[in-house]
This record gives sequence, C-alpha cells and structure tokens, in this order.
Amino acid sequence: MPYRWIKNSDTEQELRLWPHNSLPPRGAMGVVLAVFLFGLIPLFAVLGSVLLWGLLPFLLLTVLGLWLAFEMNYRARSVFEVLTLDKTQARLAHRNPRKDDLEWSCNRYWARPEMHASGGPVPHYVTLVGDGREVEIGAFLTEEERIALFDDLTRKLRDSA
Repeated sequence: MPYRWIKNSDTEQELRLWPHNSLPPRGAMGVVLAVFLFGLIPLFAVLGSVLLWGLLPFLLLTVLGLWLAFEMNYRARSVFEVLTLDKTQARLAHRNPRKDDLEWSCNRYWARPEMHASGGPVPHYVTLVGDGREVEIGAFLTEEERIALFDDLTRKLRDSA
C-alpha cells in the first residue's frame, strides 16, 4: 500500500501518501541496458560496413528516448501528500516538484472524508471537506487503494487523537 500512518506522539499522527512505482530505478536502468544490448545484436551483421553508421544513430536515439521516458516518469511520480492529525487540527500538504506546494487545514472536528464513486477525475475519488473547502487526497492511488484510504480516513477522523 503506497501510504503509511505514522504516530508522531500521543496526540499527533501523520499519513504519508506517494504514488506506486512498480519499477525501481535500478530496474529501469537494467531495461535500458537490455534494450541497448539487444539492439546491438543486429549491428554485428554489419560490422565493418558503412551501413553500421546509418543504423547506429537509430539505436542510440531509441535508448536515449527510453531513458528520458523513465526519467520523466520518475520525476512525475515524485509527488507526495502528508496529512497531519492532532487533537484539534487536520492539515494536508500536497508536494509537487513541478508546481507550488498546496496546503489545507481545518478544525479536526469539522473535517470529514467523502468518496465520489463516479463523477470525479478518477473512480472512487476521495476528498476531505472542512472549513468551507473540499480538497482531493490520494488521487494518484489505485481504485482499491483509494477505497481502503477512505475507510482509514473515516476511522481515524472519527477517533479522538
């Protein structure tokens, strides 16, 4: 589950959410290396000819494109959210490396999670409502993870800190 509850003290707990990465960076570099090595196999047939220099740039462009795609994916997935619950306050901080940080806070008593089964940008869209605002939480999670997150949020916000 790409989220975890952390108890900071007797009165404060924190929920950290992050997007799931099924391929770690070492695995991505392994894929790039494998594509490069398998791309070299057909080039052995044309070693020593001018045709090698005509085919080699396409292999290098393919490897470069794959590497850039992995880098862009990892950069886009470096977003994370932190929900802090103490005795009286609920605070949500959304960190995105490409945009400004977003923050929301309200009295914990008035904060409540809502799930929109349809009509949101994703199925089972989870939001937090309070202080006259509605903010999304965990939109980057899978559908099953958002359902579990909603249940956790409902239970944690209902319980006293």
